[in-house]
Amino acid sequence: MFTLAEVASLSDIQPTYRILKPWWDVFMDYLAVVMLMVAIFAGTMQLTKDQVVCLPVLQSTVNSKVQPDTSGKADFTTVETTTGQEEASMRTVSFGSAPTVTPDILLSKATSSQYQPTESGQEVKKEQKDSSGRKTNLDFQQYVFINQMCYHLALPWYSKYFPYLVLIHTIILIVSSNFWFKYPKTCSKIEHFVSILGKCFESPWTTKALSETACEDSEENKQRLTGAQSLPKYVSTSSDEGSPSASTPMITKSGFKFSADKPMIEIPSVTILDKKDGEQAKALFEKVRKFRAHVEDSDLIYKLYVGQTVIKTVKFIFILCYTANFVNTISFEHICNPKVEHLIGYTQFECTHNMAYMLKKLLISYISLICVYGFICLYTLFWLFRIPLKEYSFEKVREESSFSDIPDVKNDFAFLLHMVDQYDQLYSKRFGVFLSEVSENKLRGISLNHEWTYEKLRQHVSRNAQDKQELHLFMLSGVPDAVFDLTDLDVLKLELIPEAKITAKISQMTNLQELHLYHCPAKVEQTAFSFLRDHLRCLHVKFTDVAEIPAWVYLLKTLRELYLIGNLNSENNKMIGLESLRELRHLKILHVKSNLTKIPPNITDVAPHLTKLVIHNDGTKLVVLNSLKKMTNVAELELQNCELERIPHAIFSLSNLQELDLKSNSIRTIEEIISFQHLKRLTCLKLWHNKIVSIPSSITHIKNLESLYLSNNKLETLPAAVFSLQKLRCLDVSYNSIAVIPVEIGLLQNLQHFHITGNKVDVLPKQLFKCVKLRTLSLGQNCITSIPDKVSQLLQLTYLELKGNCLDRLPATLGQCQLLRKSGLIVEDHLFDALPSEVKEVLNQDTSIPFANGI
Repeated sequence: MFTLAEVASLSDIQPTYRILKPWWDVFMDYLAVVMLMVAIFAGTMQLTKDQVVCLPVLQSTVNSKVQPDTSGKADFTTVETTTGQEEASMRTVSFGSAPTVTPDILLSKATSSQYQPTESGQEVKKEQKDSSGRKTNLDFQQYVFINQMCYHLALPWYSKYFPYLVLIHTIILIVSSNFWFKYPKTCSKIEHFVSILGKCFESPWTTKALSETACEDSEENKQRLTGAQSLPKYVSTSSDEGSPSASTPMITKSGFKFSADKPMIEIPSVTILDKKDGEQAKALFEKVRKFRAHVEDSDLIYKLYVGQTVIKTVKFIFILCYTANFVNTISFEHICNPKVEHLIGYTQFECTHNMAYMLKKLLISYISLICVYGFICLYTLFWLFRIPLKEYSFEKVREESSFSDIPDVKNDFAFLLHMVDQYDQLYSKRFGVFLSEVSENKLRGISLNHEWTYEKLRQHVSRNAQDKQELHLFMLSGVPDAVFDLTDLDVLKLELIPEAKITAKISQMTNLQELHLYHCPAKVEQTAFSFLRDHLRCLHVKFTDVAEIPAWVYLLKTLRELYLIGNLNSENNKMIGLESLRELRHLKILHVKSNLTKIPPNITDVAPHLTKLVIHNDGTKLVVLNSLKKMTNVAELELQNCELERIPHAIFSLSNLQELDLKSNSIRTIEEIISFQHLKRLTCLKLWHNKIVSIPSSITHIKNLESLYLSNNKLETLPAAVFSLQKLRCLDVSYNSIAVIPVEIGLLQNLQHFHITGNKVDVLPKQLFKCVKLRTLSLGQNCITSIPDKVSQLLQLTYLELKGNCLDRLPATLGQCQLLRKSGLIVEDHLFDALPSEVKEVLNQDTSIPFANGI
């Protein structure tokens, strides 16, 4: 037999798994231990005391030959016969009419005795036979032999194997109860779950989060936490007309609600976790996220638990059914027919089983335990199918805490949490803290504020090209609170901060007028939105999908400049159409860098207000441009990289257009330029980076043109019509194939900037130097061999590019260009060194001035 310690080890599980053992499993484990004790106790008794005692039963023929005593009293008669060395003795005792024969000598010898009654019925004769051999006295051995045979023949099998069956059944039940803790595909998940659950329960962040949850949504308490009691609340001077609607995703204040009879929870004095605790909490959030994704995709643990419960129930029914049939077979008396009459002379024996009474009591006890076990199994099945255990809701936790975003879980994750609730519901409440994004963001915020102090942020503030104070934050977990203490900041750039939150403290930043959100769907509080709505002038939004654009952007009614950079293809145009721009009543500049096939319809909502529209299309062909006709007030229009092949006709309706930029398209011909005569205000025309081969003479009709950019095209000549534009101040024909500068260039008396770099010019006409207002002259990368001395006539020249030509020398008259300095002279060093020393001194006059002024 097994010892109790050896068998009990089968039911051992790790102590940490106890939180997954509901009361019924624990109770069934104890019942299994009691059943083991019954099996071991019964087995031990059987090994030490189990036996039967049998006595022979006289044959009916013998009983019929015995004469009863007529007097009704016991008549005792003894007949002895001795022959040589063999003795036999038989006593016959008669009680009434039922005589009993008790052998006193060897039973095998008694079979040869014959009783022959006399005629009077009182004399008994025995026939003696000759025999040989020795007297052995084997009567005791015969009884032992009969007892052993009758133990196996007469005793029911259930009486002999009852303890072993109980042991086997109990082991099966124990294995069925704990199989889900041992099966590899479930025990690994359970092990991770228990480990993570224990760490979440003991984490300092859990305690801190739950202790502060009541005061987290209170404005006064929040100000005390951030030390902003003295911060004046921003009061919007505008009406509520531009306030966000109910559907606008803003940061809402929702959480624990206080009643009058509930005391306020005090704010802990320690608001910053230890760095090690914070790192551990971050690791726990990541573990919980990965564990949830791994466990929620299957319901194997649930199915396994249901399966083993069904097995235990079927086992209970099986044991109860067959045990009830055999309970009456355990009896004290048994009749045995060993069929060894030729050895002992008797055919039937009556036997007694000395363990029958005890075994029957143990069996009844075992049946009682099995019945209790079975009822618990039925209750377990009822619990399994009464509620959907593959779904778990944290609704109660959400109601009691400020973490309203704790998600519901499903499948095995939900089942494990249901099992934990049977142990202690506090585990689920503390575990839910690590499922909340609000909680995770709060932890990140604490760590972020601890790392990014005011002093550190001040070191990252720089001056941009517009001489404004600018702060650029990149790839942080959030926006540090200290940012809002930089009250003199002009520009704030937030890039790759997915959890950015703009709080009410931004109302301190009265100088802030420009905000950049690069892949940063920032959320704003109501007070912060009111401030931005009334103060923000310029907003840059860079996104991958249009859904990343914060909805509050469309409600900034005082916004002047909006820059949208991201994917706005035809499918997403439907989405962006849902968010109208009509509320941006003061919007003047709209810059869209995307891949549009047509101008989004909602842009027409702000079309009457726009003065500048820029569309950079990244090579996608812009087909539909009819919406441009509604932009009657547009003064600057840029359609860059839109794969345009001709100048769009819709442009000719823009009567207020002053600057047109069609850079980086596929325009080959500009015959439509004659229609520009209706654009009386057009002063700047940029057709650079196209495929234009010629300039039509109709360009003379653009009387007011002041700037003409035709660089990076395929021009070979400059027509005289270009030089009839008397108001032209800037002409850029760089990087073409022009070989000759026409002499008519002298007619452009107002020309200030002339760029012809990267062409094939070899001679400079003298008429060029009649343009005495020239300030910039770019002649680099041509074939020019000499510079005329008349260059001295350009008294206002400040920039002269000559590098990349075939010059042998520079004219000494360069010294007469009073405003030209060495920094503005782009030429090879050897040519500059060949100039007379007095000329070089003139050109170098400004070299020491900047240093002197800077000291």
